[in-house]
Amino acid sequence: MLKSFSVSALILLCFVIFETAILSNMLFLPAVPDFLLIITLYLSVNNGKVFGVSSGFVSGLFLDFLSASPFGLHSLLRTIIGYFAGIFTKTLNMAGIFLPILIGFFATLMKAVLIFVISVFFADSVVPYSLFSKAFLFELAANSILTPIVFKFLSVFSDLILLDPEKVS
Repeated sequence: MLKSFSVSALILLCFVIFETAILSNMLFLPAVPDFLLIITLYLSVNNGKVFGVSSGFVSGLFLDFLSASPFGLHSLLRTIIGYFAGIFTKTLNMAGIFLPILIGFFATLMKAVLIFVISVFFADSVVPYSLFSKAFLFELAANSILTPIVFKFLSVFSDLILLDPEKVS
């Protein structure tokens, strides 16, 4: 389990650097696709709630250190999303295209709703998404379309990042 988590954390670190250093500087993108969210979904759906919560927290922690958002915001969001995605362990067949698209779509919507709820309590420091803005709709479409592609890419590393079925809870 430690090996799987370590390799997963390394993959998350590589993608957070790619997301914050390269993609965030591309001016033609209205919003940055959330690769960390997609990776957290993959790990959660395949490894269970505990692994999903852990990977969500670590990916959020990486993002908290490299972004200007309030510290702990991304950790909280991704921990909650990792838990809810982990509920679907051993129940969904993620080998196709349609189901990963659906999961990426609903996870992005869940992220927007959670940010709105948090912004109610911390209005000065957390700005909610405008659900019909060009940036949010682009992120929603990009995350939905990229989810099956990232899932297929991560399946190459399945021996390193996925737990044995007996250990998944």
